[in-house]
Amino acid sequence: MTADTPAVVTFGSLHYDIIVKGPARPRKGETVTGSAWHPACGGKGGNQAVSAAKAGVRSAMIGAVADDEFGRALLENLAHGSVEHEHVRVIKGGASGMSVAIFDSEGDYGAVIVSGSNLELSADDVDQAASLFKAGNILVLQNEVPDEANVLAAAAMKKAGGKVLLNAAPARALSAELETLVDILVVNAVEAEALAGTGEVETLDQASDAAGILSARFPVAVVTAGGAGVAFAEQGGTAGAIPAIKIKLVSTHGAGDEFIGVLAAQLLQGAPIDMALGKANEAAAILVSSIR
Repeated sequence: MTADTPAVVTFGSLHYDIIVKGPARPRKGETVTGSAWHPACGGKGGNQAVSAAKAGVRSAMIGAVADDEFGRALLENLAHGSVEHEHVRVIKGGASGMSVAIFDSEGDYGAVIVSGSNLELSADDVDQAASLFKAGNILVLQNEVPDEANVLAAAAMKKAGGKVLLNAAPARALSAELETLVDILVVNAVEAEALAGTGEVETLDQASDAAGILSARFPVAVVTAGGAGVAFAEQGGTAGAIPAIKIKLVSTHGAGDEFIGVLAAQLLQGAPIDMALGKANEAAAILVSSIR
């Protein structure tokens, strides 16, 4: 692939993850005995960039790591995943982003992230990666870096004629400036409840209702509802819902990022939103039912 090949450009987080497996996630003040642990390279941005590359498109990452052991591992992981990473800045001193994820016996998890170098993303990173902001490319954003940095990246891509996809995770208030730059919003049930101001989003019908509310603010709104499926609504246009694929759950870790990466890759290749969501749904189902 050349510099002229359309690309999924991911601007966002890189975390070195510590994965802990236990019988259950501890309650406040409780200690539980785990059965295993292992390291993994992640961060929503890094995972989504690797997922897009795996889906067969050109994938480029804009991010920041420290010059520490975690940072070196994160860069190696991007290279191994065929992700262009010359615009991942290496910061002298400080610490790379990291997280600890605790899994229970049912394959679900809770996590704590420490943002570290991800908080250093700024206008300099956008300027240095100017060649990636152009018509035909899709920018993927998440909420694991400062809103101000996301605004700068989104504005650069929109000015160049590209598209902006925001995975608004984890849940937080979005600035009005960022909202106006987003072409495709993707949220899970918890994030949909916060942004749409609805009650619980547990069923596919509830996800559809939330997508409809959010489509008044975003050209395309996508709401994932875990085991129920995924719903979407286009502003003043079509809407639809795709039931979840029945699988035997092994682990939910990374499912959302796999979904985003494949969705962005499909849209980059010109797939209509319903077809792109179907492919992303299939990819996420395969991931959560696989032993990793």
